Formats: sequence, C-alpha cells, structure tokens
Amino acid sequence: MTVHQAGDLLATWEAGLGCDGPGRALLLHRTARPELGGADGGTETLQALPVGAREADLLTLRRTLFGERMQVRLDCSACGADMEFDLDAGEFARSLRPPEQPVAQLTEDGWDVAFRVPTVADLSAAARHPDAALSADGARRALLARCVVSAVRDGETVPADALPAAVQRRIAEAAEAVDPAADVTLNINCPECEAATRAELDIASYLWTELDAWARDVLLDVHLLATAYGWSEPEILALSPLRRRYYLELCADA
Repeated sequence: MTVHQAGDLLATWEAGLGCDGPGRALLLHRTARPELGGADGGTETLQALPVGAREADLLTLRRTLFGERMQVRLDCSACGADMEFDLDAGEFARSLRPPEQPVAQLTEDGWDVAFRVPTVADLSAAARHPDAALSADGARRALLARCVVSAVRDGETVPADALPAAVQRRIAEAAEAVDPAADVTLNINCPECEAATRAELDIASYLWTELDAWARDVLLDVHLLATAYGWSEPEILALSPLRRRYYLELCADA
C-alpha cells in the first residue's frame, strides 16, 4: 500500500465515521471504483448499479487491501456455540456473478411480470421508506414497488402493491436467480451439534469493520512515531509496514 493509498483510506475512514451503513457502503464503493471520478465522486453511476455488482466490487477491494483470507464468526442458531471459520475470498469472488441483464421477465400461471434487478439506489430508497420502519415485509413491498416494471394477469394490468404474496415470492426468487451476488447467504454446520445455521454476509459491513481496525492501528503508529522522532504523518505513512514496525520496536526498547 503506497502512502497515497494509505492517506486516501484514512480519509475514507474519517468520512465514514459520521455515516450510517449505506453511507459507508457508498464511500467504500467509491474507493473500489476511483476511475469514475466526477463532481459527485461517481455517486450517480454507483447508485445505478445492480446490488450484486456493488458486492463484487467491494469484495475485490477487500482482497486488494487485506488479502484472500476472510475470518468469519457466527453463533450457532441451535445451541449458541461460537463458530469460527475462514473463507477464501478469491474462490468466493468467483462465485459472485453480477447480472447481465437489468430487466427480467416472469411468466407463470397466467401472470406476465417484468421487473428490474434492484439497484443500490432501490435498496437505499426501500430502507428509508416509512413501511420499512414497521417491518421487513414493509421494506420488501417498497422494494417491489420500485422494481416491478409491469404486471399483467390474463390481459389486465395489476399494480405492484396488489400482487399476491405467492407472486411476490416468485419475483424475489427470480431476482435472486438473476443477481445471486446481491444476497450472499452462508450455510454453516455447527461442529458441536451439527445443526445448520444460515447467515447473510454483508461485505460492506465486514469491510468497514476491517478498515476501522486498520485505521485505528495506523493512527496509533503515527502518534507513537511522531512523538518519538518528530516525523509528519505523510512521512510515517510512506514507511513500509515492516519498517514502521521495526521503528516501533526500537521505541519500545529505548
């Protein structure tokens, strides 16, 4: 990691301290796609991407910054045992396939429904919808209303909010099939009781937690070396992690 990269990452971390989850995900996505640039930092383009494309970008950024090994901890849903395991980020990335077509079609039992694959903007808007504060079903209905392009039953147009629950489920299943990277679920068997536990992997939250720990460690290094040697932050960041650690060991031995 170069001094410029380290400085940019610290700036991203600093900006993210005052943001909520979606805001931090956007900051990380900007870091993953710096080539977009623009006055808004590429926000409009990033918000228009399918959710699965963002997840794939963030996983690529995570591999670049912190390597291939991802350590995950879960509590068993059956016995409560603490489960810890590693994921291979490279192999995991290859399983994420961003959608090729933004619009898909569902034709079944007299229904003909066209829907968009949810974008990052759709997800954010649905999360802010008043119904989302009441229940998860409310958030799903808000997302459905944004993403259904048209719904026809036996030649008659039906509004998205009037779709039967069974049809809504089929649309959700079809959307997941088109953009599987949008909702990554882990299935882990407990080594204690052998029960299966399902958990969603939120790569944005995972990556932010790692970035937060990294930033605090780096700033502590900067503080200690600046105090000992009088160096500036850019000078300290320009040191490789190995040389920085060696100087810190010298300070501890002094």
